[in-house]
Amino acid sequence: MERLFGICGAASAFVAVAAGAFGAHLLRSRLTPEALGTFETGARYQMYHALAMILAGLITVSGATSGAKTAGWIFQAGIVLFSGSLYALALTGVKGLGAITPLGGLAFLAGWLWFGWTAWRG
Repeated sequence: MERLFGICGAASAFVAVAAGAFGAHLLRSRLTPEALGTFETGARYQMYHALAMILAGLITVSGATSGAKTAGWIFQAGIVLFSGSLYALALTGVKGLGAITPLGGLAFLAGWLWFGWTAWRG
């Protein structure tokens, strides 16, 4: 299980880099500047939280705490909801997808709070 966060985090970081390159090279001429900015925000936050998942995996492997597992799963949910909805919004223009994004943002916030709480408990 602990290795799963490293694998998922690395895969998510790979996708974030690929999405960033896709946006910079292939979407620049196809999307409006606003939509491209939305897409790039999704890639940026995906990278931040992919690294957080890797960190959660490293902490869990060290045996320090199982709370890092919970934070890792919350970060994964945030990536899917936040970044996924921003990618879909930018590519399709369906504004209703923007209603999902705050749920992902809340997941990111909850993941960091859980991570901090876990560190506080030692």
